[in-house]
Amino acid sequence: MRTKQHSVPRRMSSRAYDIELAVAQQCAREAGAIILENFRKTNAISISYKGARDLVTDVDTRAEAVVAARLRATFPDDDVVGEESSEVKAIRAVKARCWYVDPLDGTTNFVHGYPFACASVGFAVDGRPTVGAVYNPIMDEMFAASAGHGATLNGQPISVSDEREFVRALIGTEVGVTRDAETVDAIVGRMRAVVERARGVRCSGSCALNMCSVAMGRLDGFYEIGFGGPWDCVAGAAIVQEAGGVVLDPTGGEFDLNSRRVLCGNAHVANALVMALKDVPDGPSEPHRP
Repeated sequence: MRTKQHSVPRRMSSRAYDIELAVAQQCAREAGAIILENFRKTNAISISYKGARDLVTDVDTRAEAVVAARLRATFPDDDVVGEESSEVKAIRAVKARCWYVDPLDGTTNFVHGYPFACASVGFAVDGRPTVGAVYNPIMDEMFAASAGHGATLNGQPISVSDEREFVRALIGTEVGVTRDAETVDAIVGRMRAVVERARGVRCSGSCALNMCSVAMGRLDGFYEIGFGGPWDCVAGAAIVQEAGGVVLDPTGGEFDLNSRRVLCGNAHVANALVMALKDVPDGPSEPHRP
């Protein structure tokens, strides 16, 4: 775990989002308790499919209901957008204050008993990731951050890696659930571009936890194109930024939480990663570059 203080932004004097951060962590822990209670109990879990490879379980829906109820009771004037709440999935023009909830990021991992799954609770103000709590109950790791106050893992400050050489960088990504030939070519093309230049690539199955791995230096960089929606990345974006990292579109442009595209890392690795990916075209089934 990285604890280099020079990488962490200077603390602000006021604690404008203390309540939001405390509630985000409480929500993530409550969802995490449901995840942990049902981990490795495949026979007791109801599994359905949103696509040929895209799973949803009753654990997802139960955990989201618990989190959404608490958020709406505590912040009745805020919007709450959840992955499994179909009635809000299409909303892009939300209120100035909006919560983004992924009750179980890494559902495939969860179903297979792979211990890389989490609850992710993010809060954005005017479209800017501001508060994040990401909790992996299986490993008992709580990542948290609020704007201007740094990022923590289980209460201890964390920061992105200080790796400056892309050839020594470990990069995370995901392959997603789309399998048409041209999109697979794009996915593999990006991975090849990174493999040719970096130390290695990891696909761990959770956008939120991959971003948290960047925040605490397990990964030097991460990118993904075509994940589910802002519930996957808002909390992670807040945590990476507060850990001293940058969050961008994979083209190097400004990050848009609704774009289903993200790239993050320390500034050196992120810039090199953008350059490595620049000549690989998006697949036809992927959200296209701005």
